[in-house]
Amino acid sequence: MGGNNRGRRAPNALVALVRRPALRSLAGGRRGAFTALTLASYPALLAAAVWPLPATFAVLVPLSYAAEAVLPGRAAGALSRAHLGATVRFLSRETAAVVLLARLAPGRPWWFAALAAGLFLFHGLRAVQTWLAEHVDRRHNQMPVVTRNIDLPALRIPPAPPRALLTWRGAKLLHLDALAVVPAAATAPMGLGWTGVAGAVAALMLEVTAVVALLAHARRARHLGDRRRVLAAVDDWVAAYRPEVVMYFSGPATAVYQATMWLGTLERITPRTLVVLRERPLATALGPTTLPVVCIPLSVDLMNFRALDGVRVALFPANVGNNIHMLRVPGVRSVFIGHGDSDKEASFNPYTKVYDEVWVAGPAGRDRYLRAQVGVRDEAIEEVGRPQLAGVLRTSPYAEGAAPYRTVLYAPTWEGWSDDLFHSSLVAMGPAIVRALLDQPVRVIYKPHPLTGHRSPAARAAHRKIMSLLHESTGMPHLIVTGREPSLYECFNEADVLVSDISSVVSDFVASGKPYVVANVADLPPDRFRERYPAAGAAYLLGPDLAELPGILRSLGAPGEDEMAPARRALRAYLLGADHPDPLARFEEAVRRAAARAEARARSLGLEALVPSARD
Repeated sequence: MGGNNRGRRAPNALVALVRRPALRSLAGGRRGAFTALTLASYPALLAAAVWPLPATFAVLVPLSYAAEAVLPGRAAGALSRAHLGATVRFLSRETAAVVLLARLAPGRPWWFAALAAGLFLFHGLRAVQTWLAEHVDRRHNQMPVVTRNIDLPALRIPPAPPRALLTWRGAKLLHLDALAVVPAAATAPMGLGWTGVAGAVAALMLEVTAVVALLAHARRARHLGDRRRVLAAVDDWVAAYRPEVVMYFSGPATAVYQATMWLGTLERITPRTLVVLRERPLATALGPTTLPVVCIPLSVDLMNFRALDGVRVALFPANVGNNIHMLRVPGVRSVFIGHGDSDKEASFNPYTKVYDEVWVAGPAGRDRYLRAQVGVRDEAIEEVGRPQLAGVLRTSPYAEGAAPYRTVLYAPTWEGWSDDLFHSSLVAMGPAIVRALLDQPVRVIYKPHPLTGHRSPAARAAHRKIMSLLHESTGMPHLIVTGREPSLYECFNEADVLVSDISSVVSDFVASGKPYVVANVADLPPDRFRERYPAAGAAYLLGPDLAELPGILRSLGAPGEDEMAPARRALRAYLLGADHPDPLARFEEAVRRAAARAEARARSLGLEALVPSARD
């Protein structure tokens, strides 16, 4: 009975072993084939060395290196979890090379002993180089504060080492053993074991050179590890700059466009402005600017950053949890400026009620919050216009006679954080819209939202399909814009017509006065759609079957057929505010009013020392 139980348990144990994540991930398809090839090459090498079969060994060595080169990343990770990581695999190959030399020259132990010693030293220096590279990288790239446009002569920040010196570390350095293993394998049949030793010496010299260089950089950067000194130096600089306004941003690097869109406006206002970021990748992802930028990753460092005590106004382009660290600074007037007015739910988020003020472009933004009843008080709302739109033209190259074809800009929004917020036309209509446009004598500019495909595989697939359609199309200079340049507003100026979704893109395009088409993804009745989404009040609506698109394009190509032109003129002021005074002047005046309120509140709370007056 007991023996039968053990017999039944054995298959179950095998099933459990196969179900382990590390081993299960090795199976299946091309990844499994590459993994099997990599694993099989090492025992084959050892067998050829012990036999010995030098010619076979010489063939297997480059094959094993090639198998490593094409091994998929997920398979390599699974091998590491199964304790068959890169170091173990490379050491196995090196051991086989040493065994081969020992078998071919049993009476002359010096060459294989020298090769073994050289490879041993190589791995020791590899460990030292890796530690130093990580140490120097931390000193330069993980300081408690990252800055841009801030000169800190007192801190004496040394130039960073060449990037290759920092990135070539750890497993990447293992490949240097090819300098020893490949010559040893190639010349072993001829009894030239010294070539492997010479290769090992070459690898050692490269390692020694890298270690010496890193030691010099580590010495020059040693003071960068002094957190107090670094924080104090930046704090002193910011205190001397005496910022009056802070734009505060936190979030992933993919969302940094939300802050970048405000840089040009903040550069042009008079009050001194500082940009405060919270995540390290944001410091490099943020767009070009002349404003001083500080990135303070740790909340405790931000809360002890004394130089922010004199700030009067904090501007927030996004609603994120990390905003709490700036909201708690006493004496500062918190203002939500958002990253574009739209009829999407993000433009009336209940989180917004935590701010002292909420700035919107025009009356539409005020009405949006009042309809949503999310706790934002009407007296907290300021209409400041959209100063970013100053460069948006009301014409196009085609209208000016500078282009022989009309241009249609397709700028869909992304899929949102949940299906309830899925306003994007990309999945349901995107490829069909582009196919229909390619059947017309128009040029297409495709500019998707920066977060397209962030959550939805279907959106990623539709995006790739659209790019494929445009790449394959001939006859027109179509353009795909997935990076920072050209900007959205530069695309506006090229376009004669916009096709988009419910988003701030639509509201901003209204500034151009040119016709626009909005995708009615839910196929709502037109009156209900326009009532629900006021920004579509002057839009041509496009249903899921695209039946309206040919007629829309034909009517827009005929003189006097643009029936929505009067509605667009009326909608412009409602969405974006009046043209006069200038939106930049209105924005700056709003900043000054917020600063005055901050000073008045500080006096009433006895915080005058924290918020200096405008005369200081």
